[in-house]
Amino acid sequence: MNAIQPLPDLLISQIAAGEVVERPASALKELLENSLDAGATEVTVQLFQGGVKLVRVADNGAGISGEDLPLALARHATSKIRTLEDLQNVPSLGFRGEALASIASVSRLALISRSAGDKHAWRIEAEAGRLTPPEPAAFAQGTAVEMRDLYFNTPARRKFLKTEATEFAHCESVFKRIALSRPSVGFTLQHNGTVRSHLRTADARLRIAAVLGDEFSQASVFVDDQAADLRLWGMAALPAYSRSSGDAQYFFVNGRFVRDKLVAHALREAYRDILHLDRHPAFVLFLEINGGVDVNVHPSKTEVRFRDPRALHQFIFHTVDKALAMPHLTGGAAVPVAGKLPEVTRKAAGEVSLAPPAYSRQDAIPFASAAPQIKAAQPQAFYQVLFGSDSNAGTRQTGYQAGINGQSAFMKPEGAIREPEIPPLGFALAQLLGVYILSQNERGLLIVDMHAAHERILYEKLKSALDNHTLSMQPLLIPAAFRADSQDIATAEENSAVLHDIGFEISPFSPAMLAVRAVPAALKDADVVTLARDVLNEIREFGGSQVLVSRRNELLATMACHGAIRANRSLSIPEMNALLREMEITERSGQCNHGRPTWFEISRTDLDKMFMRGR
Repeated sequence: MNAIQPLPDLLISQIAAGEVVERPASALKELLENSLDAGATEVTVQLFQGGVKLVRVADNGAGISGEDLPLALARHATSKIRTLEDLQNVPSLGFRGEALASIASVSRLALISRSAGDKHAWRIEAEAGRLTPPEPAAFAQGTAVEMRDLYFNTPARRKFLKTEATEFAHCESVFKRIALSRPSVGFTLQHNGTVRSHLRTADARLRIAAVLGDEFSQASVFVDDQAADLRLWGMAALPAYSRSSGDAQYFFVNGRFVRDKLVAHALREAYRDILHLDRHPAFVLFLEINGGVDVNVHPSKTEVRFRDPRALHQFIFHTVDKALAMPHLTGGAAVPVAGKLPEVTRKAAGEVSLAPPAYSRQDAIPFASAAPQIKAAQPQAFYQVLFGSDSNAGTRQTGYQAGINGQSAFMKPEGAIREPEIPPLGFALAQLLGVYILSQNERGLLIVDMHAAHERILYEKLKSALDNHTLSMQPLLIPAAFRADSQDIATAEENSAVLHDIGFEISPFSPAMLAVRAVPAALKDADVVTLARDVLNEIREFGGSQVLVSRRNELLATMACHGAIRANRSLSIPEMNALLREMEITERSGQCNHGRPTWFEISRTDLDKMFMRGR
């Protein structure tokens, strides 16, 4: 007898089932993909005991004819591909022709189907790989697959299954992924006779909100960009919605859910500037690619291989980074914001301009009114009276000491104040606890963390200046000298070029002292000595070359933190408004450098609810 023997078909299918049918959720995934490949518009899923006892998927797709039913349960039999060219450009989710055969080898399976041309449906059953002849059955057009008693014939595998709640959670996760991939298809999920989810056909935004909740939808930005044969679109959550795990990350390639290290790295890099290292981003993104992708990598079909991974990495990174960088979308607003979001446009030269929505104008209230109505535009009219304005009233002021320019209202012949458009972040009302700015816009009240907001503004300015080699230095009239050890002195001498590149001039003042003779102009008001010590420590720990490459953003974040407004610093109204205007044109201004929100908004409706107005 030969030592090498061909394996029986049942054993081959059971071996394949070990890869394809890891748990009930794996079988559910294969059955749902078959329904979508059949062109179904309605899919119903029924589970019992987490899918271990029963997984039933019924659809209204094209169906299978009676003579094809036995082949549907045969190994490596499929209607989806014929040639190698079909495999290289497979449009369907399934194509291997082994899923049903593998499921049938480790369960009691029943398949009922009716195609459009048949007068009635046909039913076939399989138990441990043994098939019954097809027989007539009553069923509408479409297909229903019932998988009962998973691993009944392989008790060793059954022992590895988890509790009913855990297995149902895995099945629900698969259901969500499939539902997100096809918003044009209606889905229903039942567990132990109870409907857990019913999703009607909808557009992508509504389906995402239905599956992941309104909180995700309201805290996300829409992504949509294309280049050559690539298009990436979907929704990416802002850092305020970050998670402690990666359970809200959905990435689809041509409608297929995938997990890919290249994609994961690109997305992580896009969030790196605004997210804590121990937090995970949330997103639902769809990549459409015309060729250049191999889906025949793993039996589970959740891994793919790209022809040009480097170009794809850059495309994904830049697309998501650009969407997250747009100033003042939903920002740090944790409270749902009503009304139209401001439109952000990017000019050809890279300059970002923000077009505010069409806010309604309100008539100005004379100062002599006994009980004036508070309106969002009123503060600017008041500032114009105090500080005057000229014909360039719309010009943004960048310095904190800059008032609000414009022609005085009292100089107008009519004697009336013309109310301007209300900026997205409104106008400052007051400073709270020496830390927060209270601002009023048309929608309600904003609370701004002035240190976090200014830190982000300085950080983005430093990054832009360093990238463009325009980082200006501010010489100090009196050098700031401080005591330093020999390592700090050696670091300053050896890395003088690096220090100059980031805007510093630090040189020995004596054998035991260093002198700071110049600092970046944007940080001229910072604590110079503390800032210099931290910069030298960073260079000493990671090296000058690494500081300007892999550690560049971390160093700039440290510098921005030192230069930002400190708590308990009193700001005037014009200074607060200047900060708000800077935020409106600064990328990623909704989050500080550590991923925390810089502002929250409480709408007028929410304020009315708090005080039970209208009840």
